Amino acid sequence: MERNTRQSLFSQAKQWVLEAGEIIREKIDDPLVIDTKSNANDLVTTMDKETEQFFASKIKKNYPDHLLFGEEGYGDKIESLDGTIWIVDPIDGTMNFVHQKRGFAISVGIYHDGVGEIGLIYDVMADVLYHAQKNGGAYKNKQQLEQLSSSLNLQESILGLNHFWLCENSLVDEREMQRLVKTVRGTRSTGSAALEMAYVAEGNFDGYLAMRLSPWDIAAGMIIINEVGGVTTDRHGHPINLLERTSLVTCNKEIQHHILNDFLAKGKK
Repeated sequence: MERNTRQSLFSQAKQWVLEAGEIIREKIDDPLVIDTKSNANDLVTTMDKETEQFFASKIKKNYPDHLLFGEEGYGDKIESLDGTIWIVDPIDGTMNFVHQKRGFAISVGIYHDGVGEIGLIYDVMADVLYHAQKNGGAYKNKQQLEQLSSSLNLQESILGLNHFWLCENSLVDEREMQRLVKTVRGTRSTGSAALEMAYVAEGNFDGYLAMRLSPWDIAAGMIIINEVGGVTTDRHGHPINLLERTSLVTCNKEIQHHILNDFLAKGKK
């Protein structure tokens, strides 16, 4: 994608993200219709659906040749990453949205022929926008984020972790994960994969590890983390496949090496 095209697309995407966030803030105290999807903890609200529909209508009107890959059913059937695809999570952290009315984000990653061009993660209630364009650096609002430290080691690290490694059909050995937790300085779980990836890019977290995430959870974060020198792979060290659910390890290369080789390699295959 040409630089001018990317910049124009970024400006439009940013405007829509901020507009969608303003609508959510205005309606945050309105009564919600809350449903469940795959299980009782997999929540979806009218606001999730309305926000994705907002992006779907804007994209189709202004960029009819672009595709939308979304969570709530208003997007296109995506079988490849050819062309320009908006990968959108209208509310990442729906449980936080329902219970806390904070700690959730709008996540938008724009890819062209499989290459991440634009990433936006908007912490709606804090009014903080993390964003990046390919080869243009990453930002928190107007402040450019520094490159991730290459010298930080695992023992000095704070890792973001979600709880799915504790489930019965976990992809990893629970004992190895417990050993990892005891090795690092501390762990955190905020309930929003997009925000946890933004915190890695900002340097508040030193890495983030998750076993089951969907493309819309991580598409924007991958672009932002890449711009600060981070690396994002699955639990085997393979590139992320944005067409399916995946495990995820994102951090600096030194920490990634130790997590993959000293802990995950000893877990389940």
